[in-house]
Amino acid sequence: MRLEIADIFRLHGPDYREKYGERMLASHLKAMEDIERCRTEALGGQLYCCEHCGDSHYSYHSCKNRHCPKCQNDQAAAWLDNQKSLLLPIPHFMVTFTLPDERRAFARSHQKTLYNLLFRASAEALQELAADPRFIGGRIGMVGVLHTWTRDLHYHPHVHYIVPGGGLSAEGTWLPSRPDFLVHVKPLSVLFRAKFRDQLKKTGLFPLVDEHVWQKDWVVHCEPVGSGEAAFRYLAPYIFRVALSNNRLLKLEEGKVTFQYKESATDQITCSTVGAEEFIRRFLQHVLPDRFVKVRYYGLLSPGNRHLLNQARQLLGASALETHTIAKHREVKAALGIPRCPKCGSVLILVEILRPQRGLKAATPPTGRWPP
Repeated sequence: MRLEIADIFRLHGPDYREKYGERMLASHLKAMEDIERCRTEALGGQLYCCEHCGDSHYSYHSCKNRHCPKCQNDQAAAWLDNQKSLLLPIPHFMVTFTLPDERRAFARSHQKTLYNLLFRASAEALQELAADPRFIGGRIGMVGVLHTWTRDLHYHPHVHYIVPGGGLSAEGTWLPSRPDFLVHVKPLSVLFRAKFRDQLKKTGLFPLVDEHVWQKDWVVHCEPVGSGEAAFRYLAPYIFRVALSNNRLLKLEEGKVTFQYKESATDQITCSTVGAEEFIRRFLQHVLPDRFVKVRYYGLLSPGNRHLLNQARQLLGASALETHTIAKHREVKAALGIPRCPKCGSVLILVEILRPQRGLKAATPPTGRWPP
């Protein structure tokens, strides 16, 4: 049996909740409960029988929590295809805005407010600088994705934007950027910091911030990413997958969790072993506030400006925007969703609907060890 995050939560979650439960966010408690119950008898499901070989098969419902490693993955392909329809036939750029180290603990304690400010300040700064005639001089489009983790689960909140290289002028003409340059990151970082500070003053949290944070440089990075398609492929997993997938877990032994990850600097696979409590803490700090939108569209790419995007496409000689990709994926998924016997491949017949069991907890492993 392969180790899953749900197993760690079932075994060590009760102690974690007993110790920290009164201080935990409701979204974190909900995520733990959903992951523990996902695809178990607690959520109900269906009992199928194969008419050909006679085998019975249980199919339990998924929790559909966006932080569950067993849910949501099938949406990534549909989202990716839909984003490809937004690409323009020009160079694209990835612009990344990162909160300073000193603000990360503060952001973790005020996630919803600080994440929204991170989006708002960075988007306004980039659009304002791009509108300067020294750079593009027109309205740009951008897709932003919030990302909060490093590969070893540490907290590192930042936003990636994919930006077409150019903009639409007030007169309706296309203003291209240079193929390898969008804007200068130095003034962009200064503008980002100023806008973040101004927005924070409106929240009542400003007095809690150390003044020296506003004196240091804030990190902004910009790089060309070709047609943009590879950049969208890079971002898709961050949208529909969680901070750590089950296939990266190696073992749970004597209250310690071992998982693997790839070093970003060397691309070498390495292992990390941490206590179960520390593992749960690292995982939960990447659980987003309830109903928080982690993908946002601005300028030409915002839903309300798709007519301007089509105007830009026409100026660049591209076809009109298609908007039915998601629906097509749903049709394909429905057609492929007929349950089949894993033993002989025959179609399974529904025998019984299994109702959710209120208050029923998924079975907890009997020991503190889990086979690798």
